[in-house]
Amino acid sequence: MRTTVVRRTALAACAVSLTLLATACGGSSDADTDAGGGKNDKGAATSGSSSAPKTSAKALSTAELETASLKQGDVEGHKVAEAGPDDEVPADGLKADKATCLPVVHAMYGAAEAGSKATTKRKVITDPKAGAKKSLKDMTDGEAEGALKAAFDLTSTLVALNAYEGTAGPDAFAGLKKAAVDCAGGFTATVAGTKQKIVSITEEKVTGGDEAAAWTLIQEDEGAKAPFKLVALRKEGTVATFLSFNLAAGQDGGAKFTVPTEVVAAQAKKLG
Repeated sequence: MRTTVVRRTALAACAVSLTLLATACGGSSDADTDAGGGKNDKGAATSGSSSAPKTSAKALSTAELETASLKQGDVEGHKVAEAGPDDEVPADGLKADKATCLPVVHAMYGAAEAGSKATTKRKVITDPKAGAKKSLKDMTDGEAEGALKAAFDLTSTLVALNAYEGTAGPDAFAGLKKAAVDCAGGFTATVAGTKQKIVSITEEKVTGGDEAAAWTLIQEDEGAKAPFKLVALRKEGTVATFLSFNLAAGQDGGAKFTVPTEVVAAQAKKLG
């Protein structure tokens, strides 16, 4: 009986994993990497200020922002597509029980802060791994469970670029860093009327652009916890946010995976 259930579950996972990952996003790791591939130290969020000078910047136009946005072929081993209407959550549909945490919720869903002049959004999903050489009916329980995990082991990232005028970009970046510090102990977000409980925010390290920051967010739903990765990167007046989720990590109750540094690096390169 157990073998049959595992095989059916694995088959279902293969069929639906790409669909689920098309709209999901996040990640977690004890040994995380920066955009250059180096190992980072994990620790609590300690700084809410922007380290970059508040220089006045001219906002990129919509056309310039589109040129700077990721396209298919920019990230090896990943599929890139424009985010569609189903991926959008209007800013007025995003709320937090603690007002100071709202910038984190905005960053999770790519919503702009005050001063944004243009926005683009992309979905970036890792290519599926090569399929198993055996058919499910010929697999042992262990092999079938491995196939199930492999089917879900895809990372989906929502990438949003917001172009700001003047000092609004550095202000937005600094505001997000402060919110991550203030809300490290958790908060409850409301997204399009649905409550999401974030139980912790832990700072990580990442590099790129004029300044960058990264965090692991742990979401809890009926006792089950799932890790997400949130990255913010600023280049002059443009702020890029990345929210990533790995379905295998969520299914495994906190299996480890790292910041999608290849996605962050590719976007940083296009921003110049």
